[in-house]
Amino acid sequence: MIEEIGIRDLGVIAEASLPLGRGFTAITGETGAGKTMVVTALGLLLGGRADSGVIRQGSGQASVDGRWVIPADGAVADRVVEAGGGVDPFGESQAELTLGRSISAEGRSRAQVGGRSAPVGVLAELGEQLVVVHGQSDQVRLRSQSAQRDALDRFAGAELTTALNDYRTVYSRYLENVTERDRLVRERDARSAEAAELREIIAEIEAVAPQPGEDEELAVRAEKLTNLEDLRIAAASAREAISAEESDGPDVVVLLDSARRQLERVASYDAELGTLSEQVANASYLLSEIALELSSYLAGLDADGARELEIVQDRRNELSILMRKYGPGFDDVLAVFENGNARLLELDSDTDRIEELDAVVEADAALVDTLATRLSEVRRSAAERLASAVSDELSALAMPDATLVIEVSTNDELTFSGRDNVQFLLRPHAGAEPRALAKGASGGELSRVMLAIEVVIAGTDPVPTFVFDEVDAGVGGAAAIEIGRRLARLAETAQVIAVTHLAQVAAFANNHLAVVKDSDGTVTASSVRQLTGDERTAEMARLLSGLADSESGLAHAEELLTLARSATHMVG
Repeated sequence: MIEEIGIRDLGVIAEASLPLGRGFTAITGETGAGKTMVVTALGLLLGGRADSGVIRQGSGQASVDGRWVIPADGAVADRVVEAGGGVDPFGESQAELTLGRSISAEGRSRAQVGGRSAPVGVLAELGEQLVVVHGQSDQVRLRSQSAQRDALDRFAGAELTTALNDYRTVYSRYLENVTERDRLVRERDARSAEAAELREIIAEIEAVAPQPGEDEELAVRAEKLTNLEDLRIAAASAREAISAEESDGPDVVVLLDSARRQLERVASYDAELGTLSEQVANASYLLSEIALELSSYLAGLDADGARELEIVQDRRNELSILMRKYGPGFDDVLAVFENGNARLLELDSDTDRIEELDAVVEADAALVDTLATRLSEVRRSAAERLASAVSDELSALAMPDATLVIEVSTNDELTFSGRDNVQFLLRPHAGAEPRALAKGASGGELSRVMLAIEVVIAGTDPVPTFVFDEVDAGVGGAAAIEIGRRLARLAETAQVIAVTHLAQVAAFANNHLAVVKDSDGTVTASSVRQLTGDERTAEMARLLSGLADSESGLAHAEELLTLARSATHMVG
C-alpha cells in the first residue's frame, strides 16, 4: 500500500505531496492541472520509461519519491535487501519501504530503493508485485488475446498456477532437448569432419608421445652433452687439486694433513689450537669426500657423448615440430592432446546422444501434450466462472443486457503458455452474436469491462494497489455511479487510486485529492490539496456543473455524497 507520494518539478507540478493510505482515493482537478502527472509519477517509481520532456520548464531535474507499507517478511522485502536497500519496521508484521526516481534535463535517470541507489530494473520488478495500473492504453491492451489470457490465468488462481508451472517445466526441457538434438543432426557432417581431423592430430602427437616436463629435461641434457669435454677437464682439474692421484705434486688434502699434524704437536700447550686442529681434520675429511664424488662424476660421464647428444637433439626436434604446429609452448601441445581426446569422445558419442535425445523428446512430447490438455481444462473451467461473474458485474455497471463470453480454443502450436487461444467476446443483448472486444465494445464499455474483470479477479488474485487513470472515460450518469460503487467495493480489499473527472465516481472515495493550478500568465504551477468538508463539496459541484459556488450544483453535490455514503461501506 502506498502511504504517500512526493513530486517535484514534474510536468506542471512544481511541488506536491499526495497523502494516500487505505481505501479509495479519488484525484480530480481542472483540465491541464496535471492529474495525469500523478500517474506519470507513479509510473516512474515503478520503473517506467524516463523522458526528460516531463521535467517542469526551467528546472534542471524532476524527482518522485514514494513511501510504501509492505509485509515485513515477503518477496518485496527480500528483493529490496537483495538489491542492497533496507526497510524500516512499521508495526508488528509490516515494514516501510521508500522508492525514488529522478530525471535530469540531460536525460539521465537514477533510481533509489530502500535508501540505496539501484538499477531502474529493480523498480520495475517491485512494481509488478506492488501495483496494477489501468489507463487508456490498458483498454487497448485488453483487446489483445495475450492480455485476455493473462487475465483469465490470474482469475484461475492456484490450480492454474500449478498446472502452468508443471507444463512450463516439461516444455522448457522439451525445447532444450529438441534444440540440442536438431543441432547435432544439423551439424553431423561438420562434426564428423572435425572428428577426423582430431584423430589425425591425436595420432601424430601420440606417435611422438611427449611427456610432461620432457622439453626442459632434454634442454638440460643437451646443454650438458654439448659441453662434455669442458666438464671433464674442470672436474679432473678440481679433483687433482684436492687429492692428486696422477701427479707427485702437493694437493690440498696433503697440505691439510701437514697442517693438522703441526697443530696436534703443540695442542697440549693450548686448548684453542686443539679445537682448530679438529676443524682442520674435518676440512680434510670433507675434501676427501668431494674428491671421491668428483671421481664418481668423471666415471659417470658418457664416453660416447656425441652419440647421445645426437639422440637428444633428434628428440628435441620432434618436440619442436609439434610445438610449431600445436604450440606455441610444449604445455600447449599436451593440452591439445588432452582436450582433443575429450572432444573426440564427445563427437564419437553423437549417434548415441541423438538416439538418447530422440527417446527423451518423444517421452516429453507425450507429457507436454498431457499437461497442455490439463492446462486447457483448467482454463475452460475458469472461463465459465469468470464470464458469469463479470456478466453479473456488467449488469450492475449499467450494461444489464450485456454478457461476457470467454472462448478457449486450442491449436497445434505449443507455446510457453500452452496451446490455448483465449478470446473475450461481448454479447450486447440476448440473442445477439458475441463480438470480440476489439470490435464489439466502445471505449466506455471497455472501461466498464476492465473494471468488472478487476473486481472479480481481486477475489482470487489480490493486488496491494490498483491505479485507474480515467477508467470512467466515455461514461456518465448511472453507469458512472456504478463505477464509483465498484471502485469502493474493490477498495475494501485493496488500495484504489483513481484519476477521474466525474463527480459520480469521486463521491465514493474516502480520500479526495484535488490537483489545483495557479497561473501568472506564463507558467502554470500545480499543487495537490486534500479536500474535506465544504472544499470537497465545492469540488464536487465544479465537477458536476463547472461552477464551484452554484447553489444548485452544491445541493446536487451534497445529494451525491450522501448517496455514496449510504450506499457504500467506506474503508477508514
